[in-house]
Amino acid sequence: MLKAVDFFCGGGGMSLGLSQAGIEVLAGIDNDESVQSTYEANHNKSQFLNRDISTLPPSELQSILSLERKDNNLLLVGCSPCQYWSLINTTKVKSKKTAFLLSNFYEFVKHLLPGYILIENVPGLSKKRESPINDFKEAIQSMGYSFTDGVLDCNSYGVPQKRHRYVLIASRLGNISLPKNRLKKKPVLRDAIGDYKYFEPVPSGALDKSAKCHSTAKLSSLNVKRIQATPHDGGTRLSWKNNEELQLKAYINRDDIFKDVYGRLFWDKPAPTITTKFISYSNGRFGHPEQDRALSIREGASIQSFPRTYKIKSESVTTAARIIGNAVPPKFAKALGREIMRSHREQQ
Repeated sequence: MLKAVDFFCGGGGMSLGLSQAGIEVLAGIDNDESVQSTYEANHNKSQFLNRDISTLPPSELQSILSLERKDNNLLLVGCSPCQYWSLINTTKVKSKKTAFLLSNFYEFVKHLLPGYILIENVPGLSKKRESPINDFKEAIQSMGYSFTDGVLDCNSYGVPQKRHRYVLIASRLGNISLPKNRLKKKPVLRDAIGDYKYFEPVPSGALDKSAKCHSTAKLSSLNVKRIQATPHDGGTRLSWKNNEELQLKAYINRDDIFKDVYGRLFWDKPAPTITTKFISYSNGRFGHPEQDRALSIREGASIQSFPRTYKIKSESVTTAARIIGNAVPPKFAKALGREIMRSHREQQ
């Protein structure tokens, strides 16, 4: 049986998908203690290590998890924080300190020489010349690994959102492939949150302390007016651009920029990429298609393909949104895991 160590595990989206694919997840590692309760609540067979891998010696991890070097059944997974390599033109000051964690991850690969390696990140990681992925690929090739990489659309693997991700899968045992898209019909937003018996209508600022966590961020009175003036099912801020009270100064005579900001989602299209700000009406097309609010925590989790039984452990709506937005969509992770499992069976 394949076993995995999930570096930068966050709230456990990758761990869940790999488990669903039949891979035993030995541990999740993350230096963010705010994700620990969510990870542990959903992965009771996996150990959570609240450690910074830049200061964790590979030999110590080997000892903690009783790992063997050159274990053909071992998969190391590295989904390092990706904000620095995003193609979105935002400030990179805060994210610069996490930009080269892939180099730290490589030290564990070099020490343990696992059978398989899996990396998932933003497309920009493969498109920027200074990216550490180029050195990483050269290094693992010199160590005898074959690899395949490319940018995949999560929507093609059952995730109801437009989410393009760079994926690299490497094997020390032989050639390996990226998973093929076998979906006949790609899911849309309605498939994820259209069930009003479960996702009952709630206002902005709703606080749901139950396990469902159908909580929403509070809208200002002005933003309530803005979303009320935005047509249902895909409406945009252009509907109130001539309203002096509602229009923002930054967008006067600038209809062609940030077109999705303050927009409503479409019922019958995939959602846009779920970010850590998906609960915010002003940070993208995150307005509910019909209700006068942004997405709830549970709706965001559903769009990320987390099952309804997945426990989100945080008293802070903002923290919960960050855990969900940063996660690898489990259905996408499952597709990656199944491809590695398929290859592993063939190479035995």
